[in-house]
Amino acid sequence: MQYSLDNLDEVAKYLIKECTDETIWVFDGEMGAGKTTLIKTLCSLWSVEDVVSSPTFSIVNEYKTSSDKSIYHFDFYRIDDEAEAEDIGVDTYFYSGDKCLIEWASKIPNLIPEKFVVIEISVVDESTRLLQIRKH
Repeated sequence: MQYSLDNLDEVAKYLIKECTDETIWVFDGEMGAGKTTLIKTLCSLWSVEDVVSSPTFSIVNEYKTSSDKSIYHFDFYRIDDEAEAEDIGVDTYFYSGDKCLIEWASKIPNLIPEKFVVIEISVVDESTRLLQIRKH
């Protein structure tokens, strides 16, 4: 599916519909592809009341929805090995049953649960992206 920033809400609604039963969402794409931007839009549609930002330095941010559900947003870009992710207890988050939105999962391939969905974002041009969904 090709999209632009102008119809990001529609793309997020489509993802929510297609992946509603998934708890582990892996966002794959180059730096600047729009992973965090898409996550912000998804969180808005899920009625997250917190400010959504990239957890690059904290590794994980927890957001609360208006119905008091937790959504966890991970960014593993800055970690050097999987042990760092294990040290923050990623298993506890991943198997909590809460939504986990993961950027740079390629840094922790052995820690991702067996069941997950990959949302791959490719840059077509400055304002256009290509989105592909793969369920595992």
